[in-house]
Amino acid sequence: MEVTRRLIVGCEFVHESEADVSTVFQVEPLSDQKVDVIHERWSLEPDGPTRTYSDLYGNTCRRLIIPTGRSVINYRATVAVPDAVEAVDEEASELTPDQLPDETLIYILPSRFCLPDVLGADAWERFGSTPPGYRRVRAICDYVHDHLQFEYGASSAWTTAADVQASGYGVCRDFTHLAISFCRALNIPARYVFGYLPEIDIPPLELPMDFAAWMEVYLGDRWWTFDPRNNERRKGRVLIGRGRDASDVAMATSFGAPLLESMIVIAEEDVAG
Repeated sequence: MEVTRRLIVGCEFVHESEADVSTVFQVEPLSDQKVDVIHERWSLEPDGPTRTYSDLYGNTCRRLIIPTGRSVINYRATVAVPDAVEAVDEEASELTPDQLPDETLIYILPSRFCLPDVLGADAWERFGSTPPGYRRVRAICDYVHDHLQFEYGASSAWTTAADVQASGYGVCRDFTHLAISFCRALNIPARYVFGYLPEIDIPPLELPMDFAAWMEVYLGDRWWTFDPRNNERRKGRVLIGRGRDASDVAMATSFGAPLLESMIVIAEEDVAG
């Protein structure tokens, strides 16, 4: 019997808007992961209708209207996650492009923020002689983790992997974009992952809780989890979405310009559960 831990995950958005704004939120756990959703709820003030659909990557997207004036949108879920860190296999091998499954090929191509074509020469110079496979991806994560300094405000919504490689600063999405770009430049499929990452069995971090970004890399016959920002195996990851880069899994996509007054993210162990 698998041992699990109960978590509370969720978020709250407070907006002030001059008009009704159609918005798509991605904050709910993906169904194709080892996470059981025990209970979840949405709370909208003022109340309004919502509906969901699955995007082309299989992510759950919720459509709603941010109303004129002040509004509070709240999502909470109690989930059960495995009491274990991610799997590892130092012998997991790379596949040549002709061996890769068809559905992985999109994840070796350039995308809006991940630029293997721009960073290709750098990738081959730094990692071309590294033994291929899991160890090579780990070397990429080690480099990105050491090269970039985590700093809020050092990057923007338009910052690419090439930008942060040059600047040396970024947040977790930037760490992930750069590591993905290096992997793709070496013909290793890598996709962007966005989700909740609680602080379980680690020293508390002196940063406010936020959404987290990491990556999944295709080696052997499966996808493996790598986290260039934290560069360690962790417990309790709850995936929200996967895609080519952050543009595919934005927590909120608004077709207008509501003012976001505040955002709170929760990802913690349910000690009362």
